[in-house]
Amino acid sequence: MAGRVLMVSGSKGGVGKSIVSMALTHYLLKQEEELLLIEADTANPDVGKAYGKSVKTLYMNLDEKEGWMDLTNHLSEHPEQTAVINTPARSGEGVKLYGTLLSESLRELDRELVTLWIINSQRDSLQLLREYLDGMQGGTTHVLRNLYHGPERKFELYNSSKIRETIETSGKTLNFPDVADRISDQLHSDRLTIEAVIENAPLGNRAEVNRWVKECATLFEQVTP
Repeated sequence: MAGRVLMVSGSKGGVGKSIVSMALTHYLLKQEEELLLIEADTANPDVGKAYGKSVKTLYMNLDEKEGWMDLTNHLSEHPEQTAVINTPARSGEGVKLYGTLLSESLRELDRELVTLWIINSQRDSLQLLREYLDGMQGGTTHVLRNLYHGPERKFELYNSSKIRETIETSGKTLNFPDVADRISDQLHSDRLTIEAVIENAPLGNRAEVNRWVKECATLFEQVTP
């Protein structure tokens, strides 16, 4: 069975793409999948730096056509690998220009493209999502409301939008759980894996990480069955 291709995106900085990619990578490692991490955020490669020693990691520039070609070639040559792609904040233009290069190739390879689109409560998250759907034209897209930015009711613009109706014809809208700032800081600033934080944290911190990891697992079970 060909491995899935999991795109973590949001096309803007600060929505929470990196922490979702870390949580997803941690979850898939626990499932003992043969995992490939594509770090496309070459300006701030927090995920690649954290997981580069424990997961096969490739750095690719998806601002350029050559990066999309390299990505597609690698996925074709290694169909057994489940790929997690951590995209940069500026990924919208690359998707607009070259996204169909990937989506059409994956259809030919009979590989599933699943996008986890991370949003905050602001309007531009919705516009960027519309542009992504137009550019990629394939696969299944799920929207994750990042609760770091506030409770579910704060996402009123998305909750009552037409784009939500479009998403939910084939995908899901889910809540990505918030985690204490001290844990988030360790993951981003110290570039530690989640497993390393669990192993070295004092008891209270460890309890918080374990709570968060369980909630993330419940979410990912719904989008990566």
